[in-house]
Amino acid sequence: MNLGRNQQYIVAIAVAVFVSLIIHHIFTGDGLGGLFAVMSVTFLIGLPYAVGYLTVYLCKTETIESSVKAFFIPFVPMFIFFLITLFFNLEGIACWIMIMPIFLIVAGLGGITARYFKLKKRDKTKNFVYIVLLLPFFMAPIEKAIGAIPGNYKAYTEIDINAGNTSIWRNVTRVRAMDKKQDSAIFTRSLGFPRPISAELDTEAVGGKRKAIFDKGLVFDETVTQYTDLRSMTFTIHANPYDIPSTTMDKHIVVGGQFFDVLNGTYELEQIDPGHCKLRLYSNFKLNTTFNFYAGLWATWIMKDIQQNILKVIKERSEARQG
Repeated sequence: MNLGRNQQYIVAIAVAVFVSLIIHHIFTGDGLGGLFAVMSVTFLIGLPYAVGYLTVYLCKTETIESSVKAFFIPFVPMFIFFLITLFFNLEGIACWIMIMPIFLIVAGLGGITARYFKLKKRDKTKNFVYIVLLLPFFMAPIEKAIGAIPGNYKAYTEIDINAGNTSIWRNVTRVRAMDKKQDSAIFTRSLGFPRPISAELDTEAVGGKRKAIFDKGLVFDETVTQYTDLRSMTFTIHANPYDIPSTTMDKHIVVGGQFFDVLNGTYELEQIDPGHCKLRLYSNFKLNTTFNFYAGLWATWIMKDIQQNILKVIKERSEARQG
């Protein structure tokens, strides 16, 4: 059947979406002892490259007359794939937002590669399609054998507050209930992350306990390990992933889970002069993926957004009391 250019384009998109769902299904399955995993470089690169290459390979030559078109055409099946997985709750929106930049770029590169071979009209072009489609399944066992390399990271934030250290420290040790109007963490809110509500310390000393309560049922149990009144406080952070409702966070980024965990946090208060202080908040967290180089960027950004939001609330309350 000799299809027209637009019809062939629709077929190319449909086939590419179907293949993407098949690959996703295999990599999210529990069989084969976790040989195939979504949280892997193989999936992160292999799926979009295969989709991009296949889409352009199945298009008519006149559809991909320029490299620019070949780069952007695969975006269509990729977005359809995103929407399908979101609609059927196969993946969470937070994960897709974070990996979308890589997915789209790699899919575009796959499209450009397919255009190059297609315009060369080489006999081996068809064989290369099979290689592209099968490569993820050969690479996955190798990546599995190498394993993830755990990495520790730090997210550092600070803020200037025009208030006395006593007023500020009171708001550090006891963060009273925060309403939605005080939530300035636009980035994490757009990702659907839980919003901080309150955190109150029972004893201002080493060994003190504090529960950091977020909405959507997320609770962190914190224990003070270092304490200097009006100066600094370090605390461990523990979240039981099994106590976190499944609807609260994407399973791939749940705190205390297989891939991401927050280890501890520290407040430091420096008095610049009477009525003017600098409050610092930093956290140490751990990642356990094969692509920490990329996940670390997002995790640091997310942690900084959450921390800066808390610091802004402390600043607002401390300065209001001062006034």
